[in-house]
Amino acid sequence: MDRTAAIISDQVNVDGTVKQLSLLADGKLWWPDGGKRNLTIEKEVIGFATDGLNIRLKTVVEGADGCCGCGSRGKVVRNDVVFRPSSEESHGLWCRKLKEFIDSLGRPKRLFVFVNPFGGRKFAANIFRDHVKPLLEDAQVHLTVQETKHQLHAKQVVQSLDFSKYDGIVCVSGDGILVEVVNGLLQREDWDTAIKIPLGVVPAGTGNGMAKSLLDSVGDPCTITNSVLAIIRGHKQSLDVATITQGETRFFSVLMLAWGLVADIDIESEKYRWMGSARIDFYALTRIFHLRHYEGCLYFVPAPGFEAYGETISYPGSSASKRIISDQMDGEPGKLKRLGYQGPEIDLENLSWRVLNGPFISVWLHNVPWGAENTKAAPNAEFSDGYLDLIIMKNCPKLPLLSLMSEMNNGGHVKSPHVMYLKVKALVLEPGPRLGDQEKEGIIDADGEVLARGKGSYHCEQKALMAYDKLQITVDQGLATLFTPI
Repeated sequence: MDRTAAIISDQVNVDGTVKQLSLLADGKLWWPDGGKRNLTIEKEVIGFATDGLNIRLKTVVEGADGCCGCGSRGKVVRNDVVFRPSSEESHGLWCRKLKEFIDSLGRPKRLFVFVNPFGGRKFAANIFRDHVKPLLEDAQVHLTVQETKHQLHAKQVVQSLDFSKYDGIVCVSGDGILVEVVNGLLQREDWDTAIKIPLGVVPAGTGNGMAKSLLDSVGDPCTITNSVLAIIRGHKQSLDVATITQGETRFFSVLMLAWGLVADIDIESEKYRWMGSARIDFYALTRIFHLRHYEGCLYFVPAPGFEAYGETISYPGSSASKRIISDQMDGEPGKLKRLGYQGPEIDLENLSWRVLNGPFISVWLHNVPWGAENTKAAPNAEFSDGYLDLIIMKNCPKLPLLSLMSEMNNGGHVKSPHVMYLKVKALVLEPGPRLGDQEKEGIIDADGEVLARGKGSYHCEQKALMAYDKLQITVDQGLATLFTPI
């Protein structure tokens, strides 16, 4: 079909003036006389409604400081267009053809939405009511909404959710609810089907690293509107999932793992949560001026091109620890659920392992580029390349470290001579105590949650899932699916 051919063309009334309007095969709404702005349905029309013979197009268009639609670097604003077809017959035809074209785009029509009223500054409920819900309703999406009541509530819900009723799951929160959802999906008996359901994220927390990574990948600002539009348009992107294993205990990570400086800042700054995202910067200064070094070892399988890092070694083996806490985040201690995803099938013993010995200031493993809206931790990270980005600091004077940390908002820190930056297929972390104080150990942070807490470290309300001991991380390429801007 000629993409410029008209599917329907009609003399319509707009603001009391009769104009020619055509719906072209490529999805453009075209005004030949140039009197109105042409619209692209895929990018700019989220839905339509009727009022008598009037048809109201629900559109998003360019603001004064940017261009509209996917790939926009400016502000996207709402701007409905109302027109009146020439007759009842023409009205019916317009409605049918518009619906057929929008349906052909494969957009989601039924979404299960988690709203976390406790995340960040506790604005998620207002964000959903005032911004998310109106856009989704304009797109004629049927919503099932669940406010989370407590930690791990979202994980528990998805473990028994009937996915035949939904086209996707949306998380209006920070990154924590997304992580819960992924862990819940992968612990189902039908995990291989469940994990394929598309997941959407709307930034309403403190970090918002996944939303930032998705939108920044196409040059869009990390806003609520842009995130919702990415969900409405229905484009999908595969996402790597990391399996963190210790003995028989597993945790599934989609964002990051940190040990040392970054983990200490992320977890210990919780006592300043009332400050919002500013708590991170404030506590980072405290930790830099009272810098800690940690003993330990890193064993890893480098991606091609990164074999020069470390020394050759045989596979170190994963931890033999049998400690199982909360049955992988919820359940009876000591009772292992063997149902669900067990991690990628990799012959670890026959891979080319290398080792780096401590002490370390920081070890940071990233799946996506942004750890938070203002932290571009791993600028070369990709959503589905089958590798994790490893950022290591072994030694760095305090003043260069302060300068280095200030460049994390643009990813410039990885260019520092004090930073090693590489990609790995698998990793074994063997954490140790603080240098000079064997009675104090550290914290291992996975996706903003306390994965392990050593003796003498900061204690908070979060329960540790694993012991402060050797643990193994492997990655499964493209296991999960996200709604994405393109």
